[in-house]
Amino acid sequence: MSCTSSELPGLTARLDKLHYHHGGASLPADKPHAFVYFVTIQNGSDRTVTLLGRKWVVVHGDGTRLVIEGDKIVGETPRLAPGEEFSYNSYHVTGQNACAHGSFHGVDELGHKVHVMLPPFDLVIPPP
Repeated sequence: MSCTSSELPGLTARLDKLHYHHGGASLPADKPHAFVYFVTIQNGSDRTVTLLGRKWVVVHGDGTRLVIEGDKIVGETPRLAPGEEFSYNSYHVTGQNACAHGSFHGVDELGHKVHVMLPPFDLVIPPP
């Protein structure tokens, strides 16, 4: 068994949409800016893949980093046969402009650890 994970050719992740939302009672006063993102993970490989978790890194304008990682993706462990995709949406909250990037990890049908990277995207607060 290997502890290393590799990118599986054909397994891709993309940002489909990004929406900005300001304020609201559900957002903390120091982080009143919410960015709702929509992501699709597509399995263009020749193997079935089960996604087990995710990791996000949000780099704020002041250089601070927030790392979010855990099991599952929005409460699910999607199993993607070749040609299938999984789409979901979630959000990040911030008090300043930031850049986010993510990765998703799992195993293929042979038991090999795999991951897929989501390219970075900017969280830009619109001017007032």
